[in-house]
This record gives sequence, C-alpha cells and structure tokens, in this order.
Amino acid sequence: MDLGLAGRTVLVTGASSGIGLATVRYLADEGANIVSCARDADRLVDALSTIVGLDSDRVFTGSCDVTDRAAVETFVGDAVGHFGRIDGVVCNAGRSLMARLPDTADDQIREEFDLKIFGTWNVVRAAREALAASTAGAVVNVNAILSRQPEERLAVTSAARAALLNLTHTMAGELAQDGTRVNSVLLGLIDTGQWRRRFEDSETDLDYDAWSAEIAADRGIALGRFGRAEEVAFHIVTLLSPLSSYTTGASIDVGGGVSRYL
Repeated sequence: MDLGLAGRTVLVTGASSGIGLATVRYLADEGANIVSCARDADRLVDALSTIVGLDSDRVFTGSCDVTDRAAVETFVGDAVGHFGRIDGVVCNAGRSLMARLPDTADDQIREEFDLKIFGTWNVVRAAREALAASTAGAVVNVNAILSRQPEERLAVTSAARAALLNLTHTMAGELAQDGTRVNSVLLGLIDTGQWRRRFEDSETDLDYDAWSAEIAADRGIALGRFGRAEEVAFHIVTLLSPLSSYTTGASIDVGGGVSRYL
C-alpha cells in the first residue's frame, strides 16, 4: 500500500535506536526524507547509515538536545532550509525511570517532566509553521500506556507520561486550526535497548527470551511477550500518512493486551 509519504519530509527524534530507528526504516521504504537530531550526532549518523535504500541526500542530521528550545529552533530552521519543508514530526526521544516515588530525587522528577513535556513541545512548536504549510501536516507523540495506567515501579515516568497525553490532546485542538493532526502511540513493554540493559544487569540464569517472558507474565501482557520496535513503528507511520487525514487527538495502544483501563 502506498501511504503517500514519498517525497515528504519527516522529523524523527530519538532515531539512533529502537522505535525511532524502526520508524525511519519504514519511512525510507516509503520514499520519505528524514530529519533527525541527537545529543550524540555521530551515533545517530552511524545508525541511519545501516538503513538500506536511505541515500545520504534524503537525510539531514545534527547535534541537538530536545529540551533546549533555542537549539531545537536552530536545528529545525536549518532542516527546513535544507529540504524546504517538514510534513511530519515524530516525538520519540525519551526514557523510563525505574524507581518508586520515595526513591526518586527531586532533580530526577524535574528531568522526567522536562524531557517528556519540553522535549515534545519544543520540537512541535519549532516545526509548527512548516507543518501548517504542508498539505498533510502530522505529529505523532510516542507515549506509553503508563499515561493511563500508572505503575508504582515507574512512579514519576507514569506521571510525566500522563501529562504528555494531556498535552497531546491540547495540541490536537490547537494545531487543528493549522490543518495539522496530532496523535499518540501508547507503548506497553517493547524490546528495546533499555530492556536489554536491564537483562544484562539482572544476573539471571535465564536467557533473554525466558527472562522477558517472565516479566510479560508478571505484568499481565495477554500475548505473553514484549513487543518489537517495528510493531510500534508501523502505527506511527500509518498515523503520519495522509490516508489518516481524519484522525487527530487519538491514541493507539501497542501493548500486547496489557491495558486494563476502559
């Protein structure tokens, strides 16, 4: 199926691994141009260079911290100058803080909200004018089921993600006047580098598949496994597509049946 993304330009944050990198692979297959930034720009360039069919003339990268508004505005302005347009934005930069509330320092709380809220809004507002000029402007915020179903083990991350979900709905209403759509993808447990690192630190005698299956059972994941990055990326790219032109303010769960909210 042609998703109508060929020749369009999409900005993806957090594209050096995991869901962001999988999203870029889909976009490359669709013929889109890619804009992406990272604090470690060399790592990002190395990651994007592994994507078959993504020519260098279809990629614009740079070093940028998404929590730094001035740096984001400069980077987005340079990207628009390079390609002449931005048609889509995927706000994927993020992490999870595995800590209960009494074990979380004040600075960690501030950092979580800074990354989830400003790390998204800085990018969207910097790209807003370009998105409005597109015939198919779209934003997808990568969030988590934690935003609706908090966990004590991820206390502050749950709260920050709830704030981001609320903000996303507000942005959907605000940017609708520009003709720009804003949606969310809500993750469950996805097999990314974070989980691989936790496995390596666990000192378990199990292999990764058995270890992750135990966690899936403990968390009540109906499908009994972690999700894959490409399973999330599929929904992100679908929401970016002009074929989703009547969808805004929506959230899609990609969690293997872990959600218990109504």
